[in-house]
Amino acid sequence: MTEDYELIKGCIRNDARCQRMLFDKYAGKMMSVCLRYAKDQMEAEDMIQDAFIKVFQYIGQFKFEGAFEGWIRRIVVNTAIRHLEKKKLQFKDIDDNSQNTPSIDAQAYSQLGEADLMRLISQLPDGYRLVFNLNAIEGYSHEEIAEMLNIQPGTSRSQLVKARKMLQYQILQLQKVAV
Repeated sequence: MTEDYELIKGCIRNDARCQRMLFDKYAGKMMSVCLRYAKDQMEAEDMIQDAFIKVFQYIGQFKFEGAFEGWIRRIVVNTAIRHLEKKKLQFKDIDDNSQNTPSIDAQAYSQLGEADLMRLISQLPDGYRLVFNLNAIEGYSHEEIAEMLNIQPGTSRSQLVKARKMLQYQILQLQKVAV
């Protein structure tokens, strides 16, 4: 049996030691997921805390089919979405002055560090950031995103296009500063 199997079984029995070990094993990775959805560290910490409460509450429903980490990730993503919905998340159009954004040289992306990119993503408007994360990073289709967020697939597509344009524009501005 795997280490996860034993930890999961222990968590189902409400064994505090197993719960702590499971949290320690996955909290770091899942915190990075929350940071992509949150505006700041405090909001991400609220999300991760709520998510792990749900993990322990529903761990008995894990069927030992597929990756346990994927099961936790779905809970974390859904918790982040619910958290943002409480803030009355709106999918509105931002005044888009970047219609003619030039395409960006692939080298510009390669010179950008992960922390820089995460900072740029965190600065996107809520709707853009949420759809960008769900599609580009988590791999959900626009139809799945539409169902999760109770929006139209076309809204998801347009939010993604606008998020990408905004990120390209921000990267271009960083490149101008760096030159």
